[in-house]
Amino acid sequence: MAIWYTNKRRCAPKPPTRGISRKKERFELEDFTPISGLIGGIMIGLSATLLLLLTGRIAGISGIVGGIFTGGRESLWRVAFLIGMLLAAVGYVAAVGSEGLVEVEVSLPLVILGGLLVGFGTRLGSGCTSGHGVCGLARFSKRSFAATATFFLVAIATVYVVRHVF
Repeated sequence: MAIWYTNKRRCAPKPPTRGISRKKERFELEDFTPISGLIGGIMIGLSATLLLLLTGRIAGISGIVGGIFTGGRESLWRVAFLIGMLLAAVGYVAAVGSEGLVEVEVSLPLVILGGLLVGFGTRLGSGCTSGHGVCGLARFSKRSFAATATFFLVAIATVYVVRHVF
């Protein structure tokens, strides 16, 4: 979960930075959380599998969100799926605590702009990371493999530019 600042007002307590500079981050062994990753991966895989088996639908989040605005009875399962995602995140924090929260020092307008750009990219690429990376790769889709490879390459380039250029 991410926490962002709005007009210098914190939305949650600031966790200790452990001496990590803004420009150059380093990996700390206590940041390695394979159990949380395993549990999250199992939950994502289980929810994607159940959605496919029960409804015949692929768990692409951008498509699910986009379909809500079409209205009708078709949007009910989409709303239920998104509410389930939010409740799972709240349940995780309730069970584990706020230890795993990540602090993001970005203004809310920048977060909204980023969300709009991601939304545009998902429309342009005919799907998002969950649709291509989770469901598409599991179905051995060549288009999803190309899309996921593109996601990774752009993410690597973005991290490099943000850390070493700006």
